[in-house]
Amino acid sequence: MDSQTNHDNADTSTKSPQKKSLRGFAAMDPQRQREIASLGGRAAHQSGHAHEFTSEEARAAGKKRHARTGDSSPR
Repeated sequence: MDSQTNHDNADTSTKSPQKKSLRGFAAMDPQRQREIASLGGRAAHQSGHAHEFTSEEARAAGKKRHARTGDSSPR
């Protein structure tokens, strides 16, 4: 490689990325985000689309997950 190519690569790596401004949901106050998210959860339960695990289902899922990885550490 020539010295010009190396010089160009060095210049591009030192430039700082421009920050994007937050818009929409991300720009909201965290408390307001929680309020909106909780409304969605309530609506899902009322319409019957939300799933709640029984203790047996949760136990089976845990066994399946731990058997797949061979350890008990969460990923």
